[in-house]
Amino acid sequence: MKNEGLAQAIVMIVLKREHMPLKRDVIFLATGDEEVDDLGSAYMIAHERGALRNAQYLLTEGGDTIRGADGRVEYVGVDVAEKAPYWLHLVAHGTPGHASRPIPDSAPNRLIHALARITAWQPPLRLLPQVEEFFRAIAPEQAEPRRSQFADIRQALADPAFVRWISAQSDYDYMLRDTVSLTMLHGAQQTNVIPSEAWANLDVRLLPGTDPAVFRHEIEHVIADPEIEVSQLSTFRPPNSSPTDSELYRIIREVSARAFPGAPVVPKLLSGFTESEMYRRLGIECYGFSPYAVTEAESDTEHGDNERIGIAELRSGPPVLFEVVRRLAAR
Repeated sequence: MKNEGLAQAIVMIVLKREHMPLKRDVIFLATGDEEVDDLGSAYMIAHERGALRNAQYLLTEGGDTIRGADGRVEYVGVDVAEKAPYWLHLVAHGTPGHASRPIPDSAPNRLIHALARITAWQPPLRLLPQVEEFFRAIAPEQAEPRRSQFADIRQALADPAFVRWISAQSDYDYMLRDTVSLTMLHGAQQTNVIPSEAWANLDVRLLPGTDPAVFRHEIEHVIADPEIEVSQLSTFRPPNSSPTDSELYRIIREVSARAFPGAPVVPKLLSGFTESEMYRRLGIECYGFSPYAVTEAESDTEHGDNERIGIAELRSGPPVLFEVVRRLAAR
């Protein structure tokens, strides 16, 4: 988000310096985000709601503008909907003891067997309208047979071979099913102790429409061990979405057509989570849009040790965002 925050700040500076007459307010809201429990936005919504009272649109993170190996932009992905985090905490119970005498049904052993079953399990496929529209929009850029398969993704998903292929594509698979990632493990404090408890955390992301209680029951069925407790870590908030026929979405299309010629603007279901969900509940239409064109490799550095974009994009990105804001807000 640092690069997008930079572009947004530059847009505000240019609007001010150029004394641009506006037909609507432009608000620059910089907060501690969902990485710190939504503290910034939660405070604004609870205590400064008046500052946001008449806001119609929110432009934020979540979009991805992907540049292919040939240098052309393949598509401009606009985040219009997101999956909901549903973090789970697993605790296994077992007989404790000295590690010199192995205990087959120890808590760590129970936990590892359960996690093996979970990581081998794939939740069922489900095709959302936004996702179907995404595949249809990017289909013309694909080579065969993907062009035909993406153009009619619903029919393609009836083919087991295609399902095996797309399930192995991390950029696509998350849009089609609820996902589970094992992220944290803990057992004894020292090597020669078999603990009475061992725990793990799962980062679960649910598609819009998935009932969290039903999903939790499915996880418990997969675990199939009454000595393992499953509890909820995070507050679950049902996911929501923004329309693709709004004035702002139309302007993003128009500006992108000039900035990234030939690249389709497509609605995206975000695998992660932004605070758009909180602001949509206020009646604000929220869109994740990135004015920076990045390669898949650069996009994959998000949250990594070398998170980055190209230097050239630092120069070319802000004017793209400025043009979106200018068309929406200027007289």
